[in-house]
Amino acid sequence: MSTNNIKTFSIFSILLIAALLFTACGPATTPTPEPPVTPTTPPDEPPDDFTGTLEVFSWWTTGGEAAGLENLFELYKNKFPQVEIINATVAGGAGFEAKPALTARMLGGDPPDSFQVHMGQELTETWVVDGFMDPVTFIFESEGWDQYYPQGVLDIISYEGEYWTVPVNIHRANVLWFNQEVFDQYGWTPPSTFDEFFALAEEMQAEGITPLALGDVGIWASTHLFEVVLAGSMSPDKYNGLWTGKTDWNGPEVKQALENMARMIEYANPDHAALSWDQANDLVIQGRAGMTIMGDWVDADNLAKGFEHSGWAHPPGTDGIFVALSDTFGLPLNAPHRDNAIEWLKIVGSKEGQEAFNPVKGSICARSDCNPNLFGSYLQGAMQDWESHTIVPSLAHGAAAPESWVALINDVMTSFVTNLNVASAQAGLAQSCIDAGICQ
Repeated sequence: MSTNNIKTFSIFSILLIAALLFTACGPATTPTPEPPVTPTTPPDEPPDDFTGTLEVFSWWTTGGEAAGLENLFELYKNKFPQVEIINATVAGGAGFEAKPALTARMLGGDPPDSFQVHMGQELTETWVVDGFMDPVTFIFESEGWDQYYPQGVLDIISYEGEYWTVPVNIHRANVLWFNQEVFDQYGWTPPSTFDEFFALAEEMQAEGITPLALGDVGIWASTHLFEVVLAGSMSPDKYNGLWTGKTDWNGPEVKQALENMARMIEYANPDHAALSWDQANDLVIQGRAGMTIMGDWVDADNLAKGFEHSGWAHPPGTDGIFVALSDTFGLPLNAPHRDNAIEWLKIVGSKEGQEAFNPVKGSICARSDCNPNLFGSYLQGAMQDWESHTIVPSLAHGAAAPESWVALINDVMTSFVTNLNVASAQAGLAQSCIDAGICQ
């Protein structure tokens, strides 16, 4: 990473964390593209009859996420029936497989018309700083969206005075999911501390139930678990300091987090490396596992699978903390069907679009004016927590760190979940911070 990019990242990290805290609201450096050949403002007179195609790139292929995306497509089709939608999905949770495919296309001069990207460092450092995106400020202005998006969200999608993407939702990463029927059968209550977690895990094992369901065939799921354990093992200020260099990766808080996670992994299903996150959730649904720690897209997975006995709680140490991420869609430079893409973004950011998408996706609106009565009990609670809890950015999902740094941490997690060597993992994490240009 160049010195300029490192400085840009450091400044943006501070702005990101400040915005998340005070508003309840990438791959390695890529080559600089050629100067734009398309305008960065909308045409004065959009065509009356939209035709051609609209290619939307995402990793939403299963359950509620696929259903939510289809709801957005239906809204678009109703408005522009002559436009053919190309659903360019690449399977794999958190975009683990999709992001490399997108990078190859973007660097090869073959961008889709719009693509899914996480709000925060994943968007800004990967695509905005190096000039691969068109700003979408004009859409916010034409649609009057400034009054409906929380200021903290607007701050995060801003760079050099422009908005660069349209957020469609807000997700919470730190949720402990369990089978309420199984808990009722044995008289269990969800753990609020790590000591309670380990005591409950022993009871579950004694009953022949796997305590923790994990599916990290994509290593992002272990990084996701690690970020939640980090947030539960230190204060929000300490957690936020990890991404700015203020908190020492060699310090006692990180060591404690790794020790907590190592003990948790010992209670996980032995085949976790062969399962996806939703397959791990199936173990909870079937009563074969007691708990899983995953984002609130599990709520949509349960809905899609007709599972009506799901319980949820804050994972150990994270009561009052909201580990946040957001899915967004942007406008690539030289999008092949730019007018169609602009209309797509208007639907993504609209009240109608977000109310059609989020209840089935298992997320809450990025806008502040959605009708809470359209959402289930878990999501209504998430809306309240978004307003009242301390917000911290997700590591695994692009909010806290750029993709290049996340990739280094993924490598550390790949080894750690296999050997559970705390000292080696902590040294690797500390080195990753140095390699990212944040720590000295």
